[in-house]
Amino acid sequence: MKTVDPHHHHDAVAKRLKRAEGHLRSILHMMDAHRPCLELAQQLHAVEKAVSQAKKVLIQDHIDHCLQDAVGDLGRDQQRAIDEFKAITRYL
Repeated sequence: MKTVDPHHHHDAVAKRLKRAEGHLRSILHMMDAHRPCLELAQQLHAVEKAVSQAKKVLIQDHIDHCLQDAVGDLGRDQQRAIDEFKAITRYL
């Protein structure tokens, strides 16, 4: 498999995932300490959101860079369609 240079936001994604990893470890300690289920659920929700946001940033970065590189120079109407696609994916 070909190795490519990391995209613009890969460092930010890695940072988010490392923070989520630490947070997940703290949840395991909370479980060992028999913390209330509500607290555990709240913390798990926070980790889930952090991972989801990291995934979203990664995908957006890929779309913003790889898609444009793949299609190359386009006419105005074609570029507008690509730009609209990039914009609408932000709502996923």
